[in-house]
Amino acid sequence: MKTKAAVLLETGRPFEIMELDLDGPGPGEVLIKYTAAGLCHSDLHLTDGDLPPRFPIVGGHEGSGIIEEVGPGVTKVEPGDHVVCSFIPNCGTCRYCSTGRQNLCDMGATILEGSMPDGSFRFHSGGTDFGAMCMLGTFSERATVSQHSVVKVDDWLPLETAVLVGCGVPSGWGTAVYAGDVRPGDIVVIYGIGGLGINAVQGALHAGAKYIVVVDPVEMKRDQALKFGATHAFANAAEAAAKVNELSWGQGADEALILVGTVDEEVVSAATSVIGKGGTVVITGLANPEKLTVHVSGCELTLFQKTIKGSLFGSANPQYDIVRLLRLYDAGQLKLDELITTRYTLEEVNQGYQDLRDGKNIRGVIVHAE
Repeated sequence: MKTKAAVLLETGRPFEIMELDLDGPGPGEVLIKYTAAGLCHSDLHLTDGDLPPRFPIVGGHEGSGIIEEVGPGVTKVEPGDHVVCSFIPNCGTCRYCSTGRQNLCDMGATILEGSMPDGSFRFHSGGTDFGAMCMLGTFSERATVSQHSVVKVDDWLPLETAVLVGCGVPSGWGTAVYAGDVRPGDIVVIYGIGGLGINAVQGALHAGAKYIVVVDPVEMKRDQALKFGATHAFANAAEAAAKVNELSWGQGADEALILVGTVDEEVVSAATSVIGKGGTVVITGLANPEKLTVHVSGCELTLFQKTIKGSLFGSANPQYDIVRLLRLYDAGQLKLDELITTRYTLEEVNQGYQDLRDGKNIRGVIVHAE
C-alpha cells in the first residue's frame, strides 16, 4: 500500500513530504493508522546531527491510532483497538523487561537505525529502504510496527491527547516520580520546561514536593509551569539557586532534574551545585553522545554523597505506565489537554518544529487527515 510521510534525507535538511510504499504486517507485527503524532524535541536531534540516524528515515516517535490489521502470532491487540505507541519497544522477556525495566528492553537497540528488530524495513521507495524513527515513524499516515511497540488504551479517550503519553509525559513525570524518587516535602529544581519538563512539574506535584523551582529562559514556559504546579520560576540557574538556598535554609535542593532540549556541561554543573547532601541529579535530556557533558568534582560527590544518574523514558514501564497515566488523566488528576499549544497538519511539520525552536509551544501535535 501507499502512505504519505514526512521524511529526513540527511542532517541539516527539513522534513520532506513523500509518498512511500508500506509493507503489510508480518509475524508479530501490526498495521496502524495513525490519528496523531507528537512533535518531540528528540526528532530535532536527528536534523541537527546530535543523534545521527540511518538515513533516509520517517520521523516521529510519539503516535496514537487504531489497529487496522495484525500479522500471524499477534496476541496483544486486534483490529479496531485504540493504541498509543511506546518509543521504546518492550518484549516482556529479555533480562531488563523481566526485571521490571521495560524502558531498557533489548529490542530498543535498533530505534535509531529505524529497522525492525531483525534488521528489515517496512517503508520503501524506488528500491531504497526507509527507516522509521524508534521503529514507529509516526509522521506517516500508516505504519507497520512490532506488536511490542503498541499499548492498548481505553477507547473512550481522545487519541489526539493520548498521543502525548508515548514519550514526553512519562519521560517527564517519571523523571520526578521514579528516577528522582521525589518525596513529600522535598525541594525540587527542574531545568527546562518543554514537553518533558512541564510533566516533571506534574510528577513532582503528584509526589508531594513542597517547593518546585523551575528554570527556563522563555517567559511563556515559566508562566505555564506555574499554572501546572511550580511554586517558583526563574530565567537562569543563578537566580534559582539563590532562591533554593533561601527556601532550604542553606541545605540545598533534594533533587535537580535536567530536561533541557540539549544538555551541556553548564546545566549539569548548576544542577550538581544546587542539590544538598544526599541529593540527586537526574539527566533525562539528550546531547550528542560524543560530547562529554558531565564534569563535576568527584570529591564533592563523595563528601556530600551526591548522585548523578541518567533516565530513559523517566525510568517508567511503558505497558503499565502509559495506561496508568491515561487513567490519571481520565480521573482529572493529570493535565494533558492543557499541554497542547498548537495542532498542525502533516504538511506543516517543519512549521511546527520552527515554533518549537522559537519557544512558542509547550507541545505541538500533528493531527493526521481522516
